[in-house]
Amino acid sequence: MEIKLDGRAAVITGGSKGLGLAMATRFAASGADVAILARRPEALAEAKTEIEKTAKGRVVTVSCDVSKADEVQRAYDAVMAGLGRIDIVVNNAGTSRTAPFVTVTDEIWQEDLDLKLFAAIRLTRLAWPQMRERHWGRVINVLNIGAKAPRGGSAPTTVSRAAGMALTKVLAGEGAPDGILVNAMLVGLFVTEQVKKWHVLRGGNVTLEEHIANTGKQVPLGRMGTAEEFANLACFLASDQGGFVTGTAINVDGGMSPVV
Repeated sequence: MEIKLDGRAAVITGGSKGLGLAMATRFAASGADVAILARRPEALAEAKTEIEKTAKGRVVTVSCDVSKADEVQRAYDAVMAGLGRIDIVVNNAGTSRTAPFVTVTDEIWQEDLDLKLFAAIRLTRLAWPQMRERHWGRVINVLNIGAKAPRGGSAPTTVSRAAGMALTKVLAGEGAPDGILVNAMLVGLFVTEQVKKWHVLRGGNVTLEEHIANTGKQVPLGRMGTAEEFANLACFLASDQGGFVTGTAINVDGGMSPVV
């Protein structure tokens, strides 16, 4: 199936690395104009160079801390100035922050919610009116499988992600009459820059390749996923071909989640 996003404009938070960069690259190669948001200007510049190798449209970068309301507004204005419209919002920004419950302070809770939940609320709320006006829109919330099956010691991340899953369902119900489809993609174990950081911290005396292989043994499919595999599904959900899928939280995890 050839998936085309010609004439569409997408904004992706956390778009300079890992899954965000893979989605931006896939969307751009499929014909979309793409704006990526991230904090570090140098990472954005590198990502833009990579995306433009296969891009068919415009690529815009915006340095932004999406955990701050005023910066989300500024980034939205910059994307609109660069692309003129937003048809697809991918709320991808976030980190895996976990600790024993009693050690998670109010400040940490608020930081996590601002980065993962409120960033998605604010950016989607800004783009929503134009999607309604055109009777076409896509919102993809990137969460993790802990949103469905949180384990002890996984706060605050899994709590913030579970809230994101509820937001997904609420927005899908409200957006359906106006042709706005809203879905969540729940991440399992993927080979990204984060894995390289884990290797440095926990890899012991094994090589990165051995660390990736060992980590993949936790997955029923026997391996970690690739960012490109994740991006392929995101591209489908963002396209007309995915036009009857909304209100879902799809596990993209090689079968890891105990909850379907």
